Amino acid sequence: MIFILKQLNADAQENSAAAETTATTNAPEVAVVETAHDDFDWSVDKRNVSHYNADEKAKYDKVYENTFVTIEDGEIMKGSIVALTKTDAVINIGFKSDGLISLNEFRDTPGLKIGDEVEVLVVEKEDRDGHLNLSRKQARIHRAWERIMEVHKTGEVVTGFVTSKTKGGLIVDVFGMETFLPGSQIDVKPVTDYDQFVGKTMEFKVVKINEAIKNAVVSHKALIESDIEAQRAQIMSKLEKGQVLEGVVKNITDFGAFMDLGGLDGLLYITDISWGRISHPAEVVKMDQKLQVVVLDFDDDKKRISLGLKQLTPHPWDVLPEGLTEGAVVKGKVVNIEDYGAFLEIQPGVEGLVHVSEITWANTPINAKEFFKLGDEYEAKVVTLDKDARKMSLSIKQMTEDPWSTIETKFPEGSKHKGLVKNITPYGVFVELEPGIGGMIHISDLSWLKRYNHPSEYVKVGEHIDIVILGIDKENRKLQLGHKQLEEDPWNALEETFAVGSTHEATVTRKDDKGALVQLPYGLEGFVPARHLAKEDGKTVGAEETALFVVIEFDRNEKRIVLSHTRIWEQAKVEEKEAAKKEAKAEADKTKKAVKNIQSKVEKATLGDLGALADIRAKLEGSENEGK
Repeated sequence: MIFILKQLNADAQENSAAAETTATTNAPEVAVVETAHDDFDWSVDKRNVSHYNADEKAKYDKVYENTFVTIEDGEIMKGSIVALTKTDAVINIGFKSDGLISLNEFRDTPGLKIGDEVEVLVVEKEDRDGHLNLSRKQARIHRAWERIMEVHKTGEVVTGFVTSKTKGGLIVDVFGMETFLPGSQIDVKPVTDYDQFVGKTMEFKVVKINEAIKNAVVSHKALIESDIEAQRAQIMSKLEKGQVLEGVVKNITDFGAFMDLGGLDGLLYITDISWGRISHPAEVVKMDQKLQVVVLDFDDDKKRISLGLKQLTPHPWDVLPEGLTEGAVVKGKVVNIEDYGAFLEIQPGVEGLVHVSEITWANTPINAKEFFKLGDEYEAKVVTLDKDARKMSLSIKQMTEDPWSTIETKFPEGSKHKGLVKNITPYGVFVELEPGIGGMIHISDLSWLKRYNHPSEYVKVGEHIDIVILGIDKENRKLQLGHKQLEEDPWNALEETFAVGSTHEATVTRKDDKGALVQLPYGLEGFVPARHLAKEDGKTVGAEETALFVVIEFDRNEKRIVLSHTRIWEQAKVEEKEAAKKEAKAEADKTKKAVKNIQSKVEKATLGDLGALADIRAKLEGSENEGK
């Protein structure tokens, strides 16, 4: 301080002298008034300190200025520990005062001692109390963030310590800073137990940062995936079609099984699992099962590998049993059903087709989907066998003798039998007499008397019906059957009962524009043309109405009866007119006879007689006019 004051006095003296000289030079001369101590030498203090020259002064000024340290809030600096208390460490950073840092911030540094150098951050160079506020923790976080940002750019792998579990993941200490590890980034496989990772040191990649809030997300899964990717690249570089690899089943779906080939996934499609038909891969493979598989195909760009399991064994068609030849009897399970037949699996990978025509000896159509059921087993005879084309046709019906070979003996023409109604069409009824033997009853052969619009009006599928064999077509394997032929034709006896002109009471069962069908006695049906339905009052006979009808036509060959209601009342009128004519004629004849009798008795006429004759004559003429 003495030096400073001395220098200030000397500077003041020099400035005063300079000002005085300037003033003397520029201003007009004035009288100089001397004051006390004008001759005082300010360059010498009372201790008699020597005066420094300019070079020495500059040198010492620089040395003095270097003793001061310039710091700013938020700056990171090196400091040394100058003292330790029970709770704090005293840190000297070269500032005018020392700072205190809680020992809690040195928990990661056991054996802390005086003289150790530490990196601290200046929180405040002077707080309210004038103290220097330092933080080692914030300095570490700042440095950690800088390193985290750097490794995020470079992709460098870092080591972190899992400190605790939090919602949705884990907290990891990386470089002294807390980062977040999401649960989905722990492993390539789903993880449900997070506690098993707490307290472990693991390697991570920084996958995301937020500079605004200084937050970072790390991933352990990314490291695993990168390792897997490297393994994939190595495996893909060595892959060849036909190569046999060992894999582990890691997932099973409806269409196949995914296998882990040691870092690379491959698909074992359902059709490449077994030579035989399977409905789901789980029938053959299980989860975590080790299998030898062959590489069928692979795509370097899409990194897809197609695998095969059945290809490791010979094709079943190439190793067929010696006894499997045409004519041999085999046993198989129904594995597929189509409209044209069913496929029977004789052994895994070897199938034969049973065509619908080889199911039964019957000539009636058969629906394979109704006859067969998946999983059912049948014995069949091998009809054709083509090993090169890998095709086989089978027959079920040939397991039994052809019943049509002895059809004339067992079912001769004219013989009567009972059959099962198997099918009904608009034109007839198909009846089965025994398996493989059947025929059709035409709709016209169901009844002598009644006409049916559809056979289902008379019989239903599943019912039994009596039949007579009308004809045999052995070549086309068909029987002509009849039902009404079981009884004699009643039309021969009905011709007299329903003779033309006979009148019968009947009920209208159906009516349309052409006419009406009426129900006659003995179960017969008749037809009434529309113009013959007219009543005497001008109306027509309606449906469900009962009335009298007259037969106007009877055709035994065509089994046809035509009737009329109109003819009944029209005929009654004609008969009434005829009766009136006959009565009038009889009266005229009677009068003429009376006149003749009178004339024969009277010989001579008188005036009175003449008057009586005139009256008789007038009466006679009147009768004749009425008769006309």
